[in-house]
Amino acid sequence: MTDFRARTVAGLNDLLTCGDRDLTTHAAAILSDAVDWHGMAPVEDLHGRDAVLDGMFRPLRRALAAPRFRDEIVIGGDNRREIGGRWVATVTHVVGTHVGSLWGVAPSDRLAFLRMGAFYRINGDGRIDRAHVIADLPDLMRQAGRDPYGVTLGTEVTFPGPATHDGVCPDQASGAGSLDLVERMLGDLHVYDPETFGSAGQTGEDGTWADDMLWYGPAGIGSNYRWDGFVKDHRAPFVTAFPDRKGGDHYCRIGDGSYAAVSGWPSMTMTHRGDYLGVAATGLPLTLRVMDFYRCADGRIAENWVMLDYVDLFRQMGRDILR
Repeated sequence: MTDFRARTVAGLNDLLTCGDRDLTTHAAAILSDAVDWHGMAPVEDLHGRDAVLDGMFRPLRRALAAPRFRDEIVIGGDNRREIGGRWVATVTHVVGTHVGSLWGVAPSDRLAFLRMGAFYRINGDGRIDRAHVIADLPDLMRQAGRDPYGVTLGTEVTFPGPATHDGVCPDQASGAGSLDLVERMLGDLHVYDPETFGSAGQTGEDGTWADDMLWYGPAGIGSNYRWDGFVKDHRAPFVTAFPDRKGGDHYCRIGDGSYAAVSGWPSMTMTHRGDYLGVAATGLPLTLRVMDFYRCADGRIAENWVMLDYVDLFRQMGRDILR
């Protein structure tokens, strides 16, 4: 029997690589007729297979020459949240030569690695009937020589795959323990010390994070190493700007072996009370779409890949970073 995770990503890759004449046929094999697709800004909500092709896949095929998915993480499992169902979660890059404008990002005519996180619900006949997708368009801008923020907090890197090199359809085993660990971490993360930005249960002998943790963030935040790097490059600037942030409103939480993934649409609610990535405090209430992917080892979180819809967030703050 074909692994539902492998079948899903193979079907999606077909939508990038097949001939124009075959696109509709290939789409019918992987997308349900009434698929409910939620994209990052400016793609937004797409309803039905034709709308997904016109709003998501045809723009990618036009803007990137010979595009394909290069998957780093492909996991799947039953959703622990109320919405239920069997889901596939992926961290991937759309790889191609950036030859045309893509959702407002001008082309570079060079190789591009468009990072993307996605959650797909799989229905009874093996097709996708609901999806949530975030492509890091600010990072694509950075690759094309346009700096969307004027500042970078951490280190900008192309997202690596897991250090264990087993993230694509890992040997399936119960992921309950991995998801339990992540949920314990998330529960403790809400309360923090405003001076040290620490939270109980995160580090130390009984902490949820490994001492040599790696955290990979989107453009502007960048990536960092160990808890002190995470605090310096992301947590301190973020909670200083959004001190009342509350997260965890997730539609999907799955575990798969040593991996877990969670996402909220939106996950966070907060108020913009401090300067952030070049935008002065506005005092506005904001929401943030979030995707997190985790690798666990020896009872700790070793790696965390994070996708955030910052085009949508900055639009709420009054700034269109795609211009």
